[in-house]
Amino acid sequence: MVFILLGPPGVGKGTQASQLIDSFGGEHISTGDLLREACRNQTGLGLKAQKYMNDGDLVPDSLILDLIRDHLGSIDPKAKILFDGFPRTIPQADGLDDVLLNVSRRVDKVVLFEAPEHELIKRLSGRRSCANCGTIFNVYFSPPKIEDECERCGEVLVHRSDDNPDTVRHRLRVYQSQTAQLVEHYSSHSAVLKRVSAMHSVDEVQSAFRAAIGMD
Repeated sequence: MVFILLGPPGVGKGTQASQLIDSFGGEHISTGDLLREACRNQTGLGLKAQKYMNDGDLVPDSLILDLIRDHLGSIDPKAKILFDGFPRTIPQADGLDDVLLNVSRRVDKVVLFEAPEHELIKRLSGRRSCANCGTIFNVYFSPPKIEDECERCGEVLVHRSDDNPDTVRHRLRVYQSQTAQLVEHYSSHSAVLKRVSAMHSVDEVQSAFRAAIGMD
């Protein structure tokens, strides 16, 4: 099974994907996480992508698709896959279809998580990330027990440059102008796209998410 999780930055796609994977297994593919890892390792792709990410812009489709193609080649071909925030453009969606076709797979369900802009800005501006293990906290909703310290590995938490309020607003504008086109794209396949409100507790959203993909 291949699932795509759509929605603006800060809507909670990663949290919901992680909970589902913890319960049912599978592979949670976040291109953002993969890109940040590539940047930390200063790979060729990472160096090219760094400027786009710092400015809150989308990384070019060719770079993203190369990253996805390489990653798919390293995982179990029968594993459940959750694409978190990918694809982000129509060309990426078409490219993903081609990549999946090459490994005899296809997109089974697309879930759109929705929340108003003011809520997204609050969530993102309060986010703190662990550069070591990738765990994410939020000073408003899920703060760490010790301020600025990761509960999992003890490393210092950071406020990512792309999570400051001005960059967040820019990221949301980019989403609306480019990524939101995917809603119409996948809506043309009524049996594929499902909508889930992210304005509830994490557990309530998880229940709605599982129902949407038939895993409740």
